[in-house]
Amino acid sequence: MTADLPRRLAVALGMLVALALPAGAATCDRVEHDGQGYVLCTVPASEQADLQLWQNGADDKPLRNFNNVRRTLGDGQSLGFAMNAGMFHPDYRPVGLLVIDGQELSPIVTGASDGNFGLLPNGVFCAGGDRPFQVIESRAFAAARPQCRLATQSGPMLVVDGELHPRFLENSDSRYIRNGVGVSPDGQTAWFAISSRPVTFHEFGRMFRDKLGVRDALYFDGSVSRLYAPSVNRADFGRSIGPIIGLVEQN
Repeated sequence: MTADLPRRLAVALGMLVALALPAGAATCDRVEHDGQGYVLCTVPASEQADLQLWQNGADDKPLRNFNNVRRTLGDGQSLGFAMNAGMFHPDYRPVGLLVIDGQELSPIVTGASDGNFGLLPNGVFCAGGDRPFQVIESRAFAAARPQCRLATQSGPMLVVDGELHPRFLENSDSRYIRNGVGVSPDGQTAWFAISSRPVTFHEFGRMFRDKLGVRDALYFDGSVSRLYAPSVNRADFGRSIGPIIGLVEQN
């Protein structure tokens, strides 16, 4: 009996730790690629249902920040991670398509325009459709109209069918803290990334293509990019944002 006590204590401790961890706990890690640092949050298909998009609160006004998102959560829920999820107008309304819980709140925009959003090809991140996760070029999305539980449009595409966006310059001097999303070729994993320091589009796109092996990745934003990820002790506050995407954990 005495000899078996350490094993029993180890088993009991393991059970307590398992009970203390949130179900579907977010996996966010600090990674490097080509000398640049990033925070990478991984969502597997098994946690797709816990991925949420937020825009407005109960008063139908934009939530605008992570603290307000946290206030919308139910008892026993917490925010595993969250980041801004697309470009927005001065009143914080989304610039392009936004679908939350299958309801279209803002229509898709397919024309070229000034700014990063209209730098075609741009695209749509879709979750909960025929595949757990997809990044689809906007005009192809508009033609096919796939079913999505969640969808947000932004631009430009970072990686399109395995190739970097044709307008990206390797020697560009345009550097910002940038964030975006990429999807594994089988649609079973979504990676949400933000740079730790200012990077170029070319560097950011290469991280998704060359480090993660994605064939399609979408840019969310640049100078306004924000991340809430308590697992890596990061909480970017101080600026209001539009659509927000994140993982809800059941405690």
